[in-house]
Amino acid sequence: MAKEEKKAPKLRFNGYTNDWERKKLGDVANSYINGGTPDTQNKNYWIGDIPWIQSSDLKNDDIWNVNINKYITNKAVNDSAAKLIPTNSIAIVTRVGVGKLAYMSQEYSTSQDFLSLVDIKEDLIFIMYMLYFKISKVSSSLQGTSIKGITKKELLNLSISIVNNTAEQNRIGQVFKILDNSINLHERKYEELTLIKKALLQKLFPKKDGFKPEVRYKNFNDAWEQRKLGEVVERRIEKRRQSERYPRLAFASGQGVIPLSERKTNNREQLTKDEFTKKYLVTELDDIVYNPANVKYGAIDRNKYGRGLISPIYVTFTTEEVPGFIERIVKSHDFKQKALRFEEGTVTKRQSVNPEDLVTINILVASQKKEQKKISLFFDNIDTFIALHRRKLEKLKQLKKFLLQNMFI
Repeated sequence: MAKEEKKAPKLRFNGYTNDWERKKLGDVANSYINGGTPDTQNKNYWIGDIPWIQSSDLKNDDIWNVNINKYITNKAVNDSAAKLIPTNSIAIVTRVGVGKLAYMSQEYSTSQDFLSLVDIKEDLIFIMYMLYFKISKVSSSLQGTSIKGITKKELLNLSISIVNNTAEQNRIGQVFKILDNSINLHERKYEELTLIKKALLQKLFPKKDGFKPEVRYKNFNDAWEQRKLGEVVERRIEKRRQSERYPRLAFASGQGVIPLSERKTNNREQLTKDEFTKKYLVTELDDIVYNPANVKYGAIDRNKYGRGLISPIYVTFTTEEVPGFIERIVKSHDFKQKALRFEEGTVTKRQSVNPEDLVTINILVASQKKEQKKISLFFDNIDTFIALHRRKLEKLKQLKKFLLQNMFI
């Protein structure tokens, strides 16, 4: 029995009940323009003011912002297959990077990897998001195949569904435009805070070959002390069987110590027959944990979750110093580079940094714990704000995905 074709999306604004219509993509615009590349050896072609975009200039999830890197002249357009495309057109990647698209608010030209929709007949913002939804599905279906793109004929014959009510189109488009504005706002905040944190880490910790930070809290003037990591941390070697008091935890680069159920990657250890009799490594709140085989990718962090058990393949340390202060030292780029000098193993993916070597690395430590605490608290606060924007960003992206799937067909 044939599957019944959907005639309307699951989610709609009140007052709209008419069926959506099935059309071809070629029906939504009055004309379509291919792109072309002017002679790259002719420098005079590339000193103009006409934006010339290529696939790499577009982002997968941002249809409103294009990173324009090249500009061509009118002569370049006249002498080559490049075309001058009018404002308010939609540029769609049809070859390498198929599925990316962007709204162009100014006249532009493209490489041959594009097909541009010109003079849109429907509400422009609605069409943008409808295409984003539809073409992303086409792009997903092409992944993992030998097909590197989609032809102009295939694209224009692409089956789409739209509602003929302009007011409903407008309301749908505005929902996604507002959502994208919020996503971009939190993305910028997240990126800005990440850059600020990086800059402040360089200011509040001594530079290479220095013994004092460039920026200090008031009343702290003494030089920091050079010590080996092993002088400020002690390895925790206790093992236990899992229990209610000692639950299984996971540790991963970029995630730190988390419940086993929240780990992004598959964890086959859960399937072992001796899961409840096997002993695992104990870790407590504020321990420094690292993966000897994954230092290269930043798998070293402070346990911010709490008591539990992790795989014995990891190494965990306790410290009498301020844990958040030591965390920033061992997560620094300089420390990682020093650690990687000790990598052992012939297979790149299996190279590891033994704990016996890690603890020999020289670090600089603030002699007063008051200063350590101030620095630790400062970066804890920044990390809280960064995590807040990251979580908000993830939720907004999930909401956008849900609405795309339920407000279009």
